Order: sequence, then C-alpha cells, then structure tokens
Amino acid sequence: MAISRREFLKIMGGTTAAFAFPGVILQGCKKALERAAERTPVIWIQAQSCSGCSVSLLNAVDPDIATVVTQHISLNFHQTLMGGTGHRAISVIEDAVARGRNDYVLAVEGSIPTKDDNYCTLGMVHGHHVSAKKWVTDLARNAKAVIAIGSCAAFGGIPAAEIRATGDNPTGAKPVSDILGGLDKVINVPGCPPHPDWMVGTIMHLILKGMPELDEFRRPKMYFGKTVHEQCEHLAAYKRGIFAQKWGDPGCLYKLGCLGMDTGCDIPRRKWLGVNSCTGSGSGCIGCTEKPFPDYGKRGIYKHLTASLEDIQRIENIEIREAVLSLRNGGTING
Repeated sequence: MAISRREFLKIMGGTTAAFAFPGVILQGCKKALERAAERTPVIWIQAQSCSGCSVSLLNAVDPDIATVVTQHISLNFHQTLMGGTGHRAISVIEDAVARGRNDYVLAVEGSIPTKDDNYCTLGMVHGHHVSAKKWVTDLARNAKAVIAIGSCAAFGGIPAAEIRATGDNPTGAKPVSDILGGLDKVINVPGCPPHPDWMVGTIMHLILKGMPELDEFRRPKMYFGKTVHEQCEHLAAYKRGIFAQKWGDPGCLYKLGCLGMDTGCDIPRRKWLGVNSCTGSGSGCIGCTEKPFPDYGKRGIYKHLTASLEDIQRIENIEIREAVLSLRNGGTING
C-alpha cells in the first residue's frame, strides 16, 4: 500500500493534522502506516445505538470509507458493514477472546445495558446468546485501546436518559468507561453522531503514534480541545453584541439556546461533509459532544424536554388558535 503525505493529512482530518503532527513526525509516516495497518485489526461492536455513528463513518469523504477499510485499517468485525453472518461472523470475535489476542483496537458504538443481559445480545456461542456487555468486557481485556464511539458509548447518551415520570432508565444503560471500571486505555469520541474525521483520525493516531492527548473527559484534544463558541461563524456578532431574537435572524444564537459556549468540538471549522456546520446553518449547537447530553433540558432547543404534557398541549392550543384567527382574517398558515 502506498500513501502520500497529502493522503495522510486527509486521513487525519485535513488541516488539523498539520497541528497535531509536526513535520518531524510526518517524516516517514508512509512506511509506518503501511506496517502498522497490516498488523492492527479493528473490532467494532455495536450495542444500544441507532447505528448513526456507523452511518456517519460511511459518509467519510476524504478519504472515502472504502479506501479507509480496504487500505488504511483492517476492519475485522462490524455488524453493519461486514459481509459475514451467523457463526462465521461471531467466530472472529470469539477467536479473539479465546486466543487472548492483544493486537487489535476495540471500537464500541452505543451504550451498554446492565439491568438484563438479554436487552442487547450479539450472536450465540455454544447455543447461548452472548450479551454486548460480555463481549465488550472480554474484548477490552486484551485490546491495545478501546474507543467509545459516539455520545451513547462515551457518556450514555439518549439510551441512558431517564424517564421523566420515574427518574429511572429501563435498561440501565451505561457508558463504556463505567462498564470497564475506568480503564485507562479508553478514549471517548463523542458526538451524535461524531464527525467521520474524529473516528478515523483517532484510530490512525493510535496506529501511528499511540494514545492521543486527552482532555478531562478522555476526548482527543486535537478535536475537542476548543469550544464551538471559540470557532463559531457568529463569533464576530457575539463580540459586537448582536444576538438573534428568533430563528432566522442574523447574529449570535446564544439567546436562542445555543450551547456552543459549553461544548467542545471543531465542527464550525471542520464542517459536515466539508460544507456546513450546526451553527453555520442557523440551528445552534445542541451540545451533543458533552457528558450531560441530552439532558441539558432547560435551555433553548431542548426546553420542551422538561415541560409537562399540559405545558406542551397549552402551547399547541395557542398555536392552533392563532392559525385559525389568521385564516379568518384572510391570512395564511406558515410551516
């Protein structure tokens, strides 16, 4: 496999790699990548997730996912992407556990249920269903590193959210780090979903250079070291005191509930598919790379998460009455 310096920078996520990897490290990276990729398999387990992280991975543009899988990593197991099924597929991870292999990177997508092993199972061994929790625990024991992919795996995410009426969670969903007892080889790559550069770049960093520098939440600083606010397209408006009062207005979106000040990630600079960002499209940041997500609750975009059913119905009734009055007066209904 041959790879140019330019291609390597693309794998690491474009211009960010230039800052994360000084020139002296980039020298000879082609040979290092060729050797390492040949001996570093990736085992990707999907637990309680919507597969959104995998869909995001499939949207990798430069390089595309086919190039990543066939040339830059050895993706040994992935429920959604692999061609094998049944025992032939499960035998890959069964063999990794049985032989005590220690040559792979374990990627986990989705939170892990703890109340009952039957809530999330993956295949059968000797006629018995095997829980995601057991696979993750057994595979993590000898893995070179464990990457918690997405906010569900990193922090619990939506599957771990509490039911408002009971304050409970039906499956006892937990983040990967809780299941593994704070294992120091866990790397969190949150996001709902994470940008494909973050996933591919973190794996490549492990292969080429080892563990990346992490922040207090065990996220790679090269992607999560600055807040959305610091890199936002509306930062100039914020500094000038120009704030949007309603959706679609020009200006900073803070007063509408944007969580960019409290959220670490480089999306405003990196862009989705190289085109636009959450803040750039005018929607504001929902804080999906942070540990409290989705329970920010009381601000802006998520304010109805803590509203009672009566509150929501009252708002809907007001909107209906306004629409009826508009029609009676010869107006139209927008939206």
